[in-house]
Amino acid sequence: MKSSIVIGAGMVGLSTAWHLQEHGVEVTVIDQGGVAAGSSWGNAGWLTPGMTMPLADTSVWTYGPGSLVNPNAPLHVPFRPDPKLWEFFARFVSHGTQKAWDRTMSALTPIDRVALDAFDELTGNGVDAWTREGPFVVGFEKEKQVGGFIEELKHVAAHGQEVPLERLSDPRSLVPQLSDSLEAVYRLDGQRFIEPGPFVRALGDAVRERGATFAFGLPVTSVEVAGKPTVTTAHGQRYTADSVVIATGAWLPRLARRFGVRTLVEAGRGYSFTVASEPPIEYPVYFPSRRIACTPYQGRFRIAGTMEFRGPDEPLQAGRIDSIIRTSRGLFTGLDLDARENEWVGSRPVTPDGLPLIGATNTPGVFVAGGHGMWGIVLGPATGRFLAEQMLTGRVAPEIVPFNPLR
Repeated sequence: MKSSIVIGAGMVGLSTAWHLQEHGVEVTVIDQGGVAAGSSWGNAGWLTPGMTMPLADTSVWTYGPGSLVNPNAPLHVPFRPDPKLWEFFARFVSHGTQKAWDRTMSALTPIDRVALDAFDELTGNGVDAWTREGPFVVGFEKEKQVGGFIEELKHVAAHGQEVPLERLSDPRSLVPQLSDSLEAVYRLDGQRFIEPGPFVRALGDAVRERGATFAFGLPVTSVEVAGKPTVTTAHGQRYTADSVVIATGAWLPRLARRFGVRTLVEAGRGYSFTVASEPPIEYPVYFPSRRIACTPYQGRFRIAGTMEFRGPDEPLQAGRIDSIIRTSRGLFTGLDLDARENEWVGSRPVTPDGLPLIGATNTPGVFVAGGHGMWGIVLGPATGRFLAEQMLTGRVAPEIVPFNPLR
């Protein structure tokens, strides 16, 4: 029987482990924390292929400079001496053109189109969790903000996806807590959402029940290849298998760089917290101009937002939570934003060109799966499906050809 080590127990790593098991591979999963210990836990849990689009667009030239001086900006880069971060940011901004956006969107669309089917494959085959249809409620404080969002969705549709959008005459029939100050509210259909922590835990349970070995609390210090790949942890444990998958999110470069993965990966940190709502809010809510994404979560309401470029191990910055709170007060009524729970920051792995890193490295037996930015949740199961196929058959599915980690 073939064997594989998957480093990383988030959505991407566990999906890859599950699909390797589908091919009869004996799997060991190693993580420095545990299942969903990183960005797979506190995100919005959106399964929105219709909004899985490049982060860098033409507006980056407008908000980009302001993000350097305004700590409350939806996208924030701290102004400090960090040559690697500035190199990343320069490359990121260089992709803020319509031509680059279309090129990236064209590359993402094929995997976007199979993303929901990949979730159904998991939940239909032993993963005891749910995905739920929207609608997604999309709100705008000013009528003039609507045009840019609609134009983005038109570009997404032009690349081959369906993104049904309809203006609501009575938006508070769906979300009673929406502020009357919103000038325009729409519903977006054809998308789903999950409770990300519980879903990834259920996926982990399924992988374990199918015979995987889990080793948690073990930071991996090196991956060596002398014959078969060998993984060494900070505690001195050594694990050897026929192959290894590096799926460590924003920490991916620490292990993958020596295997020819040169694309920069920075931690685009997102924040979230939950609040009570009465009555409970049933549908996800999005405010595009504020970059605030909200989701029903275990009887409460999760409010998530911001993209902050800092080191993945840096502590939570309370000012970013405060910024989300200040913004949210004008968007909702009846939410007690001072009674927050589950304050969280998670490091999402962002690449300058907005494309993931999925596939073989320059060393036989070593593979990577990461760099999904904000889209690791929605694209995780499809990533695992296609990567496992490549690992076992050598075939690179068309859906992941643009994501060559050696590009």
